Amino acid sequence: MSQREPLTRERIIETALHLIDGQGLGRLTMRRLGDSLQVEAMAIYHHLPHGKEQLLEQLIAHVAALPVPPGDGDPRDRLRSWAHAYRGRLLEHVGVMPLIVTRRNPGALVATTISVRDLLREAGLPEAEASVGAHVLLGYLLGTVALEAREQASGTTPDEVDPDGRFTAGLDRVLAGLV
Repeated sequence: MSQREPLTRERIIETALHLIDGQGLGRLTMRRLGDSLQVEAMAIYHHLPHGKEQLLEQLIAHVAALPVPPGDGDPRDRLRSWAHAYRGRLLEHVGVMPLIVTRRNPGALVATTISVRDLLREAGLPEAEASVGAHVLLGYLLGTVALEAREQASGTTPDEVDPDGRFTAGLDRVLAGLV
């Protein structure tokens, strides 16, 4: 007899992400999630007492929170590297994008925004400009991923368009205006 993995908040979130990645956000229900976890749906509420609302907030936080890693080096290179990693993470869990761009979760992007702002300040921008710059860079990333996801879902990406190249070209233009 095999022993079932204990139910944890992390396991619930990872399983929910797996369901969304495979079937889409619209197919996520507490019952389906419970079935995937091999538990009764009510068992999930022990870890997420506010149910699906809390689950959705946790999914946003899990996917959208990716601060710029600490380190040395050219700020533009560090931001470029981070932006590519962030885009990859968002595209990996593109089913969560509607939640990120439409739901109210002010805490989800705080650490990410602060890390970008701090790096821009480190690069010499005054506080106000660094705050605006962080907003602009995150807006570019989230908007680009949302548009790219829409193109992928509808099959409307023109054959001659390289999404990676297009992203990098736009990112370089944004970064050139910031640092």
